[in-house]
Amino acid sequence: MSSPAQTATEVYDQAFRAGLRPDPLLTVSEWADRYRRLSGKSASEPGPYRTERTPYLKEIMDALSPLSLVERVVVMKGAQLGFTEAGNNWIGYVIHKAPGPMLAVQPTVEMAKRNSKQRIDPLIEESEALRELVKSPRSRDSGNTVLAKEFPGGVLVMTGANSAVGLRSMSARYLFLDEIDAYPGDVEGEGDPINLAYARTNTFARRKVFLVSTPLISGSSRIEAVYAESDQRRYWLPCPHCGEFQVLEFGRLRWPKGEPQKAAHHCNACEQPIFNHHKAWMLPRGEWRAAATGDGRTRGYHLSSLYSPVGWYAWERAAEDWEKAQKDVERLKSFINLVLGESWQERGEAPDWQPIYERREDYRIGTVPAGGLFLTAGADVQKDRIELEVVAWGRGKETWSVDYRVLMGDIAEGAVWRDLDELLDAEFSGLPIRVLCIDSGYNPQIVYDWARRHPQASWGPAGARASHPRTVVAVKGTSRSDRLIVNASVADAASKRRAVRVWTVGTPVAKSQLYSWLRLVKPTKESGEPYPAGFAHFPRYEEEYFRQLTAESLVKGTWVKDPNRRNEALDCRVYARAAAAIYGIDRFRERQWKELEAQRPTVVEDSERETPTHPAMRPVRRMIVRSPFMAR
Repeated sequence: MSSPAQTATEVYDQAFRAGLRPDPLLTVSEWADRYRRLSGKSASEPGPYRTERTPYLKEIMDALSPLSLVERVVVMKGAQLGFTEAGNNWIGYVIHKAPGPMLAVQPTVEMAKRNSKQRIDPLIEESEALRELVKSPRSRDSGNTVLAKEFPGGVLVMTGANSAVGLRSMSARYLFLDEIDAYPGDVEGEGDPINLAYARTNTFARRKVFLVSTPLISGSSRIEAVYAESDQRRYWLPCPHCGEFQVLEFGRLRWPKGEPQKAAHHCNACEQPIFNHHKAWMLPRGEWRAAATGDGRTRGYHLSSLYSPVGWYAWERAAEDWEKAQKDVERLKSFINLVLGESWQERGEAPDWQPIYERREDYRIGTVPAGGLFLTAGADVQKDRIELEVVAWGRGKETWSVDYRVLMGDIAEGAVWRDLDELLDAEFSGLPIRVLCIDSGYNPQIVYDWARRHPQASWGPAGARASHPRTVVAVKGTSRSDRLIVNASVADAASKRRAVRVWTVGTPVAKSQLYSWLRLVKPTKESGEPYPAGFAHFPRYEEEYFRQLTAESLVKGTWVKDPNRRNEALDCRVYARAAAAIYGIDRFRERQWKELEAQRPTVVEDSERETPTHPAMRPVRRMIVRSPFMAR
């Protein structure tokens, strides 16, 4: 039997000779397809590993191969995408084909132990090639413990980011940092755990570092920061209808409210619906495209759960999870992190409602102050009511909220629509509603039927002299940020035959513009300065109106509603803005403004409170007669 000294020498010689061997030509993905078997203990689809099941992982795994010149691979991701198994493939490859010292770091030591038992042990047990290289932990002096796996030419050490001793226990050619956003900021007073671990690779000229994580909080997300330093790759897929390549974005996933099973991703180019089952055709034809230059040695990849293969996480499930998340802020955070693979912004871009509430003015609800030259309205349709805001517009797009009404009643019945007819026929301080935009998202056909009964007047000031000056427009919102506030379209083939014109409202543009107006500072009386362009005036509504008006925030390019607030007031104001665009306000010149001023009924002002020359609109059936937000 050899002495301990002889055994150590033999081990060293074996490792030295292994290090002299050239790197294998086999890539990590090729190795996985040839040697890897998924265990029924940890995988939902046990059996031979198939890269074709998750084709977006191929380039990422191959960048970890020794022949690749990439030094650092960064992945910012959602859940249920297969990245855990991709990391395990890399570990198996290192043990079998490119032996060397490897350090794998989990957020905590306990998680490292659990990962070893649930992932690494099955990885070795299910692969004949790996079983021959890593002895059974039951054999004497096997070098196989929970946190260390020895193999010819190398060793795999697993530790937690909360253990300074574990992070500086060895030098490593290969470094696997998993779920780095869950790492502590400082480990036992010795500094950032990523820096401590990274320092262990400094002696290796051809090191490989793999950083993977679901992002957590914006501004403190480690994975978001290192991804920003990379070449920022996204996975582009061809449309099954027109072939146009695009990135899957949650904003393009649409479904009728309350019917997530009808969710479909709409193509950026042809607008045709793409359904979840189409991913089976799309994913193998996808390609990674860089959006930045980076440093040449770091590749960054971002992937949301929308790319999850068919049979894993469906778009219908994503739509359902999104709807559930609207009532729970913690669930919403999880959705942003785990599904979209994006960081959560603790504070969005919505203005505070209180300063707007505190600068309310003393003009009477239902009247139009002197600066208002024409009226538009925006209506939001719900199952049991229609909510509507009347807005006055003046020069420089200065606005006054004239009234806010809630028409109660089942929209499948005629009464609530007769109430809306009466509202449309009413005048406020002698001014009629020129254009009313009504949301057609909830029950399109009912809305189209009502809109069809109203004449389509000429738009613009000239239209004010037409025999039918009022116009009703059915609208649909789009989450695309590259769209104008309004675009003409048709609802569908049937609607086109019946001559219903439907306009698309670019809600991201309209909301961003509105919020910029709401942040404007009211000039003081002492300054004598005029109100800035876009300044929004409000009567003495209650707090609820202003909470609803500021209920959404821009989170990573997507407008997200505060789950604790309603947003009907915001929707109504956006539709009223679209109505002003249809009327022509964005194209007005001095001649049009003068025409409107000449047509404006005379308003007599009494101190700070004005009295209209025409009575406010009369009460109508089943309607809340005064604004529901009127202070009591």
